[in-house]
Amino acid sequence: MTQDALPISSPQTDSLAAGHSLAQDAWLRLKKNRMAMAGLYVTGALSVLCFLGPTLLHALAGYDYESQDLAYGPRAPSALHWFGTDYFGRDLFTRVLCGGQISLTVGLLAASVAACIGTLYGALSGYVGGRLDSFMMRVVDVIYALPYMFLVIVLVTIFGKSLPLLFIALGLVGWLMTARIVRGQVLSLREREFVLAARNLGVRGGAILFRHLIPNTLGPIIVYFTLTVPSMILQEAFLSFIGLGVQAPRPSLGALISDGAQHMAVFWWELVFPGGMMALLLFSLNFLGDGVRDALDPQLRGRS
Repeated sequence: MTQDALPISSPQTDSLAAGHSLAQDAWLRLKKNRMAMAGLYVTGALSVLCFLGPTLLHALAGYDYESQDLAYGPRAPSALHWFGTDYFGRDLFTRVLCGGQISLTVGLLAASVAACIGTLYGALSGYVGGRLDSFMMRVVDVIYALPYMFLVIVLVTIFGKSLPLLFIALGLVGWLMTARIVRGQVLSLREREFVLAARNLGVRGGAILFRHLIPNTLGPIIVYFTLTVPSMILQEAFLSFIGLGVQAPRPSLGALISDGAQHMAVFWWELVFPGGMMALLLFSLNFLGDGVRDALDPQLRGRS
């Protein structure tokens, strides 16, 4: 058999030869993890509730996150207001759902920005190698040595406190670990048979990078992405807690927790319900992320 006729084999084709894809294999293992599936269902239910709930509440009861009723004031949970009302008479249930919507949006978009930057940076560094690889990794080391939250605060302070700039700022400093993971994967894949065969067939470097190397690093990228989302939500909550995140009257879970902490001795529901939503969301996302990590672990393949 000539060199040009060599079959191109990759981890993806190896899995197909076994009778099912990597995604199907991972899904079968994920379904066996009860905590991960519980996290998936809770995350899905909370997402639907947060994104559809405020619209339904506004249509059915006339509630929205910014309408104030100072005469009504803060009231404990009741049949009229399930989570009670805040200091300004606003329905807390609506505001918690809107806060969860913003936190989920910021977490997903910031993690996506971090994943895209880290994947491209790490893949290029690992594929090129040599002095350029060393230089690019030293840049990562220098940025990694700086306080993460300090960089975010500086970016938010310089470029403003708008919602789009918030998830961009979080993503711009959250890509470092993704870059390291992808670089390590590319270093181990670039000398594999399917990459060598593609080179011998005349495939250009860019095509090899985007058609062969990056697709075969999607497993670790997906795992780290699922673990990055709750981290980004927590970072956004902290920024909103100190007043540098989402600005009033738009609510976020961090801002609601900050407001509730000021009145928790008297109006306990202002802290308990936003804090409970944040805890439930983070727990479910972390359980889901751990389950995805175990499902995509190559050492577990073939045991299901």
